[in-house]
Amino acid sequence: MLSYQHIYHAGNLADVQKHALLAWTLSYLTQKDKPLTYVETHSGRGLYKLDSDEARKTGEAAAGIERVQRGAWFGDDHPLAQAIGMTRTRFGEASYPGSPLIAASLLRSQDSLHLAELHPQEYAALSLAVPGGNARVYKQDGYELAQSLLPPTPRRGMLLIDPSYEVKAEYDRLPGIIAKLHRKWNVGVIALWYPILKDARQKPMVDALTSQDFPKVLKHEVTFPAARKGHGMVGSGMFVINAPFGLDRETRRLSVLFKQL
Repeated sequence: MLSYQHIYHAGNLADVQKHALLAWTLSYLTQKDKPLTYVETHSGRGLYKLDSDEARKTGEAAAGIERVQRGAWFGDDHPLAQAIGMTRTRFGEASYPGSPLIAASLLRSQDSLHLAELHPQEYAALSLAVPGGNARVYKQDGYELAQSLLPPTPRRGMLLIDPSYEVKAEYDRLPGIIAKLHRKWNVGVIALWYPILKDARQKPMVDALTSQDFPKVLKHEVTFPAARKGHGMVGSGMFVINAPFGLDRETRRLSVLFKQL
């Protein structure tokens, strides 16, 4: 369960979709002066070097964020481009922000960040990458952290659930976990990322989520070529509860771009 390390996949096309929607949502939420809370259940190390041996070994960043940046998918005013720019100013041109650093880049001093990561090496790296102050890093099961924090103070905000899905039972557990968390925090934006796999293993989970009476649901899925021969992931999905106004426009824009790959 603790073997997954995202450095091999950082900046891939799934990250492009997930991080674009995350950055857009956080940018939207910060348009109001009121403070907010950001919680993440599976944070990873937060900072990735795309020129590392691990990243170059799979070539997923080259086919992902490096390709879409050459294609100018995100203008300078897009919040994902802003987060990447801030990360590279701080850590160098080969750097790429995971979701914790995207959140830390876009949120304000009055906002609170709570980041969970169980993998010992990933937790240590995350603790170094994320600035202190309003951000707290926990070496704790992310679902347990969310259960203990929700509803948070401040009450406005977002929860990102982004597991590795190494354990197949994750697909079965998540609809119940998300329903429970939503009952505790019915005003929060709750976003789940999931892979789209050749064997459609994710489909019963997605069907179970869409059958529930969640408010303002947005489901966005994109497909793309497998990263390499035999690779099972051929797409990426985001399921968002209490999706903010206008997020559907960003999903439609991304869908058009992904279809051009």
